[in-house]
Amino acid sequence: MQESLSHQADPANRARLRWRARRGLLENDLILTRFLDRHEIELSDADVDALSRLLDLSDNDLMDLLLGRREPQDKLDEPGIHALLRRLRDA
Repeated sequence: MQESLSHQADPANRARLRWRARRGLLENDLILTRFLDRHEIELSDADVDALSRLLDLSDNDLMDLLLGRREPQDKLDEPGIHALLRRLRDA
């Protein structure tokens, strides 16, 4: 059985993540693009998983989290999500 490539080792995965980070709300798009421009090379697979879960949210819900208007709840209330949000908010 072939082991799947990590995010950093697979250019297609990296391109897909960048594409998913493009958002309808300009503010989200700017925050995510700036973050990826600065930190993509250092993201772990756990970071990418957390970011992917955030990208599953609607634009308005994501914006509320990025701006600190609210904190993650339910399935997103995990240390990895909180840590990534801190990094995103500092970007």
